[in-house]
Amino acid sequence: MLRIRLQRFGTKNEPSFRMVVAESSTRRDGRFVELLGHYNPRARGKATEFTLDAAKYDAWVKKGAQPSDTAKALIKRVKAAAKA
Repeated sequence: MLRIRLQRFGTKNEPSFRMVVAESSTRRDGRFVELLGHYNPRARGKATEFTLDAAKYDAWVKKGAQPSDTAKALIKRVKAAAKA
């Protein structure tokens, strides 16, 4: 089963995450099928906190990929901010 989840990268105490589509049986930082966006919880200055290719996300959800709880919450927050 395919999952849409966060993959950690960055340095110690400076985490950044990629939102990826990956097989649910792979490791958190292992192989992935496609990159959907980036999440930087410690964004400063002009750096963006979250970017997402919404068209790719919607296409993968239609194909049956299930977002993780964290990914679902981030996407919900971004969509709410876009409407406001």
